[in-house]
Amino acid sequence: MSKKNKITTGCITCNLHSKIAKNSDFPIEVIVGPEYVTGSSRMKAGTAQKMILNMISTTVMIKLGRIHDNKMIDMKLSNNKLYDRAIRILKTILDIDTETAKKLIEEHKNIRTAFENFKKNK
Repeated sequence: MSKKNKITTGCITCNLHSKIAKNSDFPIEVIVGPEYVTGSSRMKAGTAQKMILNMISTTVMIKLGRIHDNKMIDMKLSNNKLYDRAIRILKTILDIDTETAKKLIEEHKNIRTAFENFKKNK
């Protein structure tokens, strides 16, 4: 159905030559071998798939420009932990003091915007 409707598909599987991989445009087949605990598919296979998804999402964030050096600069400051992290990130990438970083975050509500405006006004 997907191919007939020209919908691009991908899959992650831990079995070689599975039906889903054969019908996928972008199959990822990771052979992890048998589980240590018979009947459990959440250990090696689940961990392998989670690692692959982490690599894909990290790559997407980099390609979208949401990372500066190795720091996430596009994140929602939805709690105190993320607010504090934003201040630390700004301090690091702009080499500024805590008070200046706090003022930038309070003014712009976003690391990227604070970063870009600071650089533009310097």
